[in-house]
Parts: sequence; structure tokens; C-alpha cells
Amino acid sequence: MLLELLNGSLEDAARRRQDRSLAAVERAALDRAAAIDALAALSPAERVKIIAEVKRASPSRGALASIPDPAMHAALYEEGGASAISVLTEERRFGGSLRDLEAVRDAVTLPVLRKDFIGEEYQVFEARAAGADIVLLIVAALEQRTLERLHTLITDLGMTPLVETHSADELSRATDVGARLIGVNARNLSTFELDRDLFGSLVERFPADAIKVAESAVQSAADVAAYRAAGADVVLVGEALVTGDPLETLAEFLAVG
Repeated sequence: MLLELLNGSLEDAARRRQDRSLAAVERAALDRAAAIDALAALSPAERVKIIAEVKRASPSRGALASIPDPAMHAALYEEGGASAISVLTEERRFGGSLRDLEAVRDAVTLPVLRKDFIGEEYQVFEARAAGADIVLLIVAALEQRTLERLHTLITDLGMTPLVETHSADELSRATDVGARLIGVNARNLSTFELDRDLFGSLVERFPADAIKVAESAVQSAADVAAYRAAGADVVLVGEALVTGDPLETLAEFLAVG
């Protein structure tokens, strides 16, 4: 499944590149105002921080919400106290687009994450050109040299890589490239099975200076509390926010600690 998602995203990027060259996207990326400092926005605090996600669908759950106005949805997240906004830009299985990211960027003052299956430089320049401040890199989808190269490019463009892991080996690989914002995804992107205890089993392996992000398996305030108790600085939440009242849900989640 992960390989299918990555290849699909790369094929879609190749299609876009026929209309907008790498040189053009690179110029647009460099012309953008400086990215927001996501490490500062997500730095550990007395209370848990939330990355709130604009997410219409997923391969595991199917359609979740239509979200006709992603900018308005993101504005509610900011009003509700989120520390950053994640925008799914994968088209085929998640129903997102770079247009969603651009709309959200114009609507909020928080750091914005491009959440997609990133495998080449063109996609990184696209992210910055659209206004992203954070770009997701999935260790399981990338060879180490590619991970290092993309991590460096994201950083050189002033953005922050969110390096997603699913095992002790992948966490070690994230550490080797100098990642400062590291996530553990409870959902295995090869099988789409959930392991709610995975974050807690890996938390002691994080570098001392890394911000610890827990991803997936969040349906209730109790799930956020469990991640916080296990040592998460930040929790990324998607489905629970798009299928319920975002302001009420955020208030419940942010009250846990």
C-alpha cells in the first residue's frame, strides 16, 4: 500500500511538471516569504500541542468529510487552539490537493504541513511554493540517501521536515539525518494495521533535542491523554476533528494536559 501511494504521488507530480517546470516551481518557492518556524511553534510546553489535520478521506476509512472550504475549516482549528495545521495534498486516496494547502496558508497564521508521499525534490519545491512550512518525510518510503537529500533541501528552504517513523530502526534512521521533529505513526502504512502502544515503546529512543509527535489512533481525549502520558509533545489529529465539531473536540483534547 505504501509503495502504491508513493508511486501515485510521484506520477501526479510528473503530470503537474508537464504544465509547470521544476525551474518555475523552484522560482516560486524562492519567491515565497520566509517559512514560519515550526520548531518554535511546536516546542514542548506544559500542555500537549495539537497538529490539526484537514483530511477528506483515507485508504483505511474511506470518505470522512467533504470539507468544501478547507480554509474555513483550518481557521476553526486556529481559533480552537491548534499549534499547526496539516493538509493532505495526496489526490488519489485522500482527496486532497495543493490548492487546499494554498487556501489554508492564506487563512491561518500557524505553521502549515504538507502531508503527502514525498519522494523527490519537485514535490519539496511545490510545498514551499504553495506556502508550506513543514513537509512530511516517511522513512519507510525512502532510501537513506534520498531521505538525507530531501531532509537537507527542506531545511535549506527554511522549512521543517516532519520525519515519520514506524519502528526502532526507522527512528534510528531519522536520528542519523539530524531530524528535530520526529513522528511515530501508530498506523503501519504497509498493512494499515494500528499499534496504539508503538509510540510508548519507542519514546525513549528519541534524541534528547527532538520534538516527539504521536500520530494516528486518536478518537477521544483519552487517546490524547495516553499519548501525553507516554511522553508526546505533540499529537497529530485528523479523523476525530473532521467527523465531529472541531472547536469542541479541540477543547477536549487540549484540556488533557
